[in-house]
Amino acid sequence: MKKPRKPPSFSFPDDFERTRSLFRHSSLTVRGKYLHWDKLLRYSPPGDLTHQEWWTAIKLARKASYKEVPLVDKGGASFVYTQVDPIQERLHEIDKKTAGSIEVSDPITNPETKDRYYVSSLIEEAITSSQLEGATTTRQIAREMIRAGRAPRDRSEQMILNNFLAMRRIGELRTQPLSVETIFSIHQIVTEKTLHDSSAAGRLRTSHDEPVVVADENNEIFHHPPPPEELEKRMEAMCRFANADDDGEFFHPVLRSIIIHFWLAYDHPFVDGNGRTARALFYWSMLHYGYWLFEFVSISNEILRGPTKYSRAFLYTETDDNDLTYFILYHLDIIQRAINDLHTYIKRKTQELQQLEGVIRSSMSLNHRQRALISHALRHPNHLYTIESHRKSHDVVYQTGRSDLLDLSDKGLLEAIKIGRTRHFKPVPDLESRLSSKT
Repeated sequence: MKKPRKPPSFSFPDDFERTRSLFRHSSLTVRGKYLHWDKLLRYSPPGDLTHQEWWTAIKLARKASYKEVPLVDKGGASFVYTQVDPIQERLHEIDKKTAGSIEVSDPITNPETKDRYYVSSLIEEAITSSQLEGATTTRQIAREMIRAGRAPRDRSEQMILNNFLAMRRIGELRTQPLSVETIFSIHQIVTEKTLHDSSAAGRLRTSHDEPVVVADENNEIFHHPPPPEELEKRMEAMCRFANADDDGEFFHPVLRSIIIHFWLAYDHPFVDGNGRTARALFYWSMLHYGYWLFEFVSISNEILRGPTKYSRAFLYTETDDNDLTYFILYHLDIIQRAINDLHTYIKRKTQELQQLEGVIRSSMSLNHRQRALISHALRHPNHLYTIESHRKSHDVVYQTGRSDLLDLSDKGLLEAIKIGRTRHFKPVPDLESRLSSKT
């Protein structure tokens, strides 16, 4: 990735009339886009302005509306952002779709099927977040490893398992305030058995003998993080911000979550695992502030589709007066796409379920009682059936109920287990795929 060009210094022309012209063309955006200098050069300036004069006109508007955040750079200058219209619109959409009492498809809200979607989303986030950091294991192998509970066979698989465990831990910590110790514990999970120096897990960089820079594959350095001696205070400040223990100034919870993501990535406080830890903290913040649907949303999957844009959002901010607006707009777009992906996935799974019920009704040699039971089992995969419960539900004699359940067991749709002295029947774990194979 090519490093973006640093914007020119803010300056007014000597000519009074040209200065007045700058104010006439002062605006936050260009054609609705919040452009960095690197992108502005691709557009033609209005009137007879030069690109540098046009940039000064734009910066006039932006500087007048900057809002500071508690994060400061290595030189002590504050990071800022601008409340451009797209931010407010996107925050409103996220509020509607992921927080409070929202309408979501039954598979997500049904306690008996929720865990299946929850684990699937955790696996997806674990895989893609690791792939962003260089893991090369395929999705199929990674899913098999986590679901089967087998030990990782290489560093890539270990990274993915670590991320999965870290995301589960984030879910458990959502109601607790963020602390430095909590961040250390998350980092320790994320980096377990993946560091060259295992003692670096769960602690800050401690000396200049542990230099950390952000560079590309050609070793071009893009970012020098703050020095080790500043990291503890910076992390404490980040925790205060994350917990809303600042000076009472309101920050929308989604903006707060995005800024936390940027903050830890900017500080790069660890020898390795900074990106994975930053994304995990974003999830903690979203869940902490009530955006419960983020149990099922994978932002890393969206980032992985364009990792260069992810890196560039950081660089745009750092090269242009610490303007976080670039990173915020990028991140809001990622969130929206991830939410849309989730809704598309739920819609597809609901359609598949309806198709399977069609298969049950028309393509299998089942009686009406068995069809009703298997339809119920698709939506309640952990339900236990007994001959007595089945008999009562359909008002049949014991022998008929017994024949129904044994036949479903013989067809590989139910499995029999003994609890005490009673035989129970439960849906096989891969019921959906078995029904699909009969289409």
